[in-house]
Amino acid sequence: MFSELIAGTMRWGIWGANHSERKVQELIEVCLEENITTFDHADIYGNHTTEELFGNAWKEMKIDRERIQLISKCGIVMNSEKKPSTLKYYNYDSDYILNCVNESLSNLKTDYLDLLLLHRPSPLMNPEEIAKVFETLKAEGKVKEFGVSNFSVSQFELLNQYFPLVTNQIELSVNHLDSFDNGTLEQLMIKKLRPMAWSVLGNYFTSNSEQNIRLKKIIKKLCEKYNANENKILLAFILKHPSKIIPVIGTSKVETIRKLKQSLLLDIETMDWFKILEASRGTEVD
Repeated sequence: MFSELIAGTMRWGIWGANHSERKVQELIEVCLEENITTFDHADIYGNHTTEELFGNAWKEMKIDRERIQLISKCGIVMNSEKKPSTLKYYNYDSDYILNCVNESLSNLKTDYLDLLLLHRPSPLMNPEEIAKVFETLKAEGKVKEFGVSNFSVSQFELLNQYFPLVTNQIELSVNHLDSFDNGTLEQLMIKKLRPMAWSVLGNYFTSNSEQNIRLKKIIKKLCEKYNANENKILLAFILKHPSKIIPVIGTSKVETIRKLKQSLLLDIETMDWFKILEASRGTEVD
């Protein structure tokens, strides 16, 4: 249903590159050339402006809607010019979810979302109420599938008891390995569901932490061994996991999209995978 890499749009607008509609169209064109057909959004991206930027751009391209898949997230309330709020918090009341979906559909210039994710877990989530909203949205044809983002194993299981979820979009990179140990990936494998991962390059290129100093010594050697760049090795590390993780690549650069797509062709050896794991953790496995 979704492409093997997903294009994350968070940095396409004012939260990052601040691209024009024409530049967004170029990014979409490159993604489609590379068979990246799934685009990941959230209502809050760009202070509630990025979905509209994307919607205006792709609609002008006259692309068949069935050719692409659109993901959006809702649930985070935060202050912005479009939606003022005195407090950042989570809201999963029925009316709020329905309004968020309708606004995303309007901004994205589409009749339906392929996937709706609850952006962050809330202590006040009522799974029965959420399930009823999901049922309504599915019956109305506004959302095809439902999932969550950043949920723990128990939080996922609670909601899944009331309505079938298709994924959990989690943070995962060489810098952030919690999902290898907290049961999230195993849970999805048991259910034969594929996880999605965000921030897949971590802070490897932006931080000179001791962790990254260790990682770079190993990864640069692997770049020589596999005749690959660092981006490719970083993504290949995630793709090696048997849960068949679908990475959300959050780049706003054409050249990086093409480089990351090449990672699908690289299968690093098991020992090399554990070299990266050891460098990230700073200790050998038990």
